[in-house]
Amino acid sequence: MKVAVSFLKSKFDNKETIDKINETDSDFLHVDVMDGNFVERKNFSFNEFKEWSKDNKKLLDVHLMVENPINYIFDYKKLKPEYITIHSEIDKNLDDLIDLIHSYNIKAGISIKPKTSIEGIEHILSKIDNVLIMSVDPGKGGQKFNPSVLYKIDVLRKLREENNYNYIISIDGGINNKTIDKVKDVDLVISGSYICESKDYQANINKLR
Repeated sequence: MKVAVSFLKSKFDNKETIDKINETDSDFLHVDVMDGNFVERKNFSFNEFKEWSKDNKKLLDVHLMVENPINYIFDYKKLKPEYITIHSEIDKNLDDLIDLIHSYNIKAGISIKPKTSIEGIEHILSKIDNVLIMSVDPGKGGQKFNPSVLYKIDVLRKLREENNYNYIISIDGGINNKTIDKVKDVDLVISGSYICESKDYQANINKLR
């Protein structure tokens, strides 16, 4: 299992938090981008993140919690992330957006909210590289894990095996040392406040692994 660290909620400012994540052996820096429309909160601009992360050594895992992803894709592709993930619930042509992400030689992900079913994304599972299961409502750090999403892991694993799909399964929201055993069958966990509000980032990453 791989670990991505989100800096959405931290004891430190964003640059210092990113620097501290870089001192760990985490696999990814998870970048939560919020527009104030798809979710209530709006956070940093692309230029702000670019400045904070200029010394970043981690692979980037970009999660676009935005209603209109195109301009964000144009910006974040400049940083050559490993993944750019968009939400299935936006009222846009997902196939075209996935193709756009792939055109930049970046892996494309689809994220689903806790109440969104797998059936709604089955038609694009053959095209994507990552399915991000949200185990909290997107947009706020520090929420409690919602166990009602756990069945989605089994469904996605079964569909992947039956159809020889190539996506990884990841999960984000309330991931800590108490919930990690519930999600041991995913490929990637995203953890934020559990790591970034702790005294020892590496120790808590080790606990997740």
